[in-house]
Amino acid sequence: MKFADRTKNLGTETAFEVLAKAKALEAKGKEVIHLEIGEPDFDTPQNIKEAAKKALDEGYTHYGPSAGLPEAREVIAKEISKTRNIKVTPDQVVVTPGAKPIIFFTIFSLVNQGDEVIYPNPGFPIYESVIEFLGAKAVPIKLREENDFRLDTDELKKLVTDKTRLIIINSPHNPTGGILTKDDLKAIADIALSKDICVLADEIYNRIIYEGKFESITQFPGMQERTVILAGLSKTYAMTGWRLGYGVMNKDLAFYEARMMTNINSCTASFSQRALMEALTGPQDEPKKMVEEFRKRREVIVEGLNAIPKISCKNPSGAFYVFPNITKTGWNSQKLADHILSDAGVAVLSGTSFGAFGEGYLRLSYANSVENIKKGLDRVRAFVEEI
Repeated sequence: MKFADRTKNLGTETAFEVLAKAKALEAKGKEVIHLEIGEPDFDTPQNIKEAAKKALDEGYTHYGPSAGLPEAREVIAKEISKTRNIKVTPDQVVVTPGAKPIIFFTIFSLVNQGDEVIYPNPGFPIYESVIEFLGAKAVPIKLREENDFRLDTDELKKLVTDKTRLIIINSPHNPTGGILTKDDLKAIADIALSKDICVLADEIYNRIIYEGKFESITQFPGMQERTVILAGLSKTYAMTGWRLGYGVMNKDLAFYEARMMTNINSCTASFSQRALMEALTGPQDEPKKMVEEFRKRREVIVEGLNAIPKISCKNPSGAFYVFPNITKTGWNSQKLADHILSDAGVAVLSGTSFGAFGEGYLRLSYANSVENIKKGLDRVRAFVEEI
């Protein structure tokens, strides 16, 4: 079998590979503490599950429009209008099975082969994977610890060329938990407007924030028309397995992204979209409780990491990840992550899983219980002290 050349450019999301390795060790009887996967350990709120059950009983088991059920798109439009203080209509919304398709559809629709896309590095690995898979040039902008893992807007200006077609931003940020300020976003907006560049704003963690205020780049005049908001329910509502995401964009782009849904997925499951409606319009007590629990876990994991010799860790402002600096151990990130799993029984990710600029760091998810976080940190400390 001969494969197309483009398949060599397709990357992966290492968290799932490490999860598989950890599961294999568990199958052999080894206890593993899971701090690798970005998945809330809470159950989906009961009212959302009941809405899905009701939808099944009511017959929402057939095809729906490729862009999403009209009533679901209406709910999303109202949600984004309210939370971003902009005016959004249902025909600007495309519902997808998970949020990742919005990354693919947006780059596919806006970027030609040879064009350039600027993306955060370290950053969600699927950005770089899709850019290169589609034959564009991935241009990383380094996120530095000394800048609280916010991108440097002066550096961004220098990276922009006549071939730049898209800038990807992610705030709150995976893997560092950093947040872009209003001033950061204003500077990015000014660059995008002056150079006629579109922006993909990954706002999937917008409700998981501890310090500061969530800001969207769409608040600035002229930016709503050239910005794609990527959002979804997996993180906020503990619905990773439901595969529910959506994009909000201008009407013309929404037309093409809906057509891509027709070609690739046909549609997003109708009963899931009814659950989406309940999630966004129903009681928000459970999601708020989750965020408060994440806040407590953040304190435990940051304090614990900073107590380990040769490791230091910034306090993240959002999401549920920490990105500790491990350079003083003298080990590279991948080697340390591999040995922490195999020798200490703790699954973590190498910083290089999120790009070359992640060298010198690990990513740990604190979407696990305080008990397990403490147990995992004790094991990491014992291992590092032996290095």
